[in-house]
Amino acid sequence: MIIEVAKKNILITGAAGFIGSSLATRLLELNEYFIVMVDNLSTGVQSNLPKGEHCLFINCDVNDTHLFSSLMNDFEFEYIFHYAAVVGVNRTIQNPKLVIDDIIGFQNVFSLAKKCKVKRVFLSSSSEIYGEPVHLPLNEYETPLNSRLPYAVVKNVGECFCRTYLQEYGIDYTILRFFNTYGAKQSPDFVISKFINQAIKGSPLTIYGDGSQTRTFCYIEDNVDFTVLLLQGNLLINEVVNVGSDVIVTIKELAELIIELTGSKSTIKYQPPLKEGDMTRRQPDISKMKAHFSRDLTELRAGISKILEQK
Repeated sequence: MIIEVAKKNILITGAAGFIGSSLATRLLELNEYFIVMVDNLSTGVQSNLPKGEHCLFINCDVNDTHLFSSLMNDFEFEYIFHYAAVVGVNRTIQNPKLVIDDIIGFQNVFSLAKKCKVKRVFLSSSSEIYGEPVHLPLNEYETPLNSRLPYAVVKNVGECFCRTYLQEYGIDYTILRFFNTYGAKQSPDFVISKFINQAIKGSPLTIYGDGSQTRTFCYIEDNVDFTVLLLQGNLLINEVVNVGSDVIVTIKELAELIIELTGSKSTIKYQPPLKEGDMTRRQPDISKMKAHFSRDLTELRAGISKILEQK
């Protein structure tokens, strides 16, 4: 006789987004969890979501207190991944009120965590909270969080919710500060997706400023595999961790690499710099991530090639 062990309930908010949907898919493959996927589809895409008998999608705005609370009454969650947020530099700058409203979502999610007595909340934070760095690499505890942009300030508020609910109610957390995750399902308005689409069409690759801005890029499989490792290994509880790559590339070099890999005849077109939000340098200290990750991270050339294979 086969006895099926009851699956652990997990909530993923922002589940139709790029990272949220990738995480949901990976967790379902483990056949240990029942995944409740919540998204208002403002930027997420429903076709990103996995399907199956061990998952459920609910179209809901986490910031809608009445609707979110009523829909969640039927579930007892062991873990929550709070990934719902307004994303994208231009979108967050142009819609600061929408960004600020995400604070309501923190209140709703952590109230649910308290009600369910969850084992841990995983919060998607961002490299943006570091602001313009005074030194590199950016360390989780040594680098000041100095950005004043609404998006970054709200992420900092979310981190404060984590620490507060631990102190007041004993709810454990892990804060994931994501650095430029990329992959095949990423929204077309993010830089790698945008450059690939432009190169395939033979259009100029548009760069804001002179292209000397530096970034690091983390392939989606690395992001998701590391997050699942933290969940299943009970690692980095009540800590913050940079999730990304530490290999620096300029935006101009990125454009040239994509032109090379696509075999495109596209040129590079330079546009005026963004007035705000486009930091000149980014490089995380990922020593904490590497200490728990047993394999090498995906090189940028290999990651872009994997995306092109799926085109």
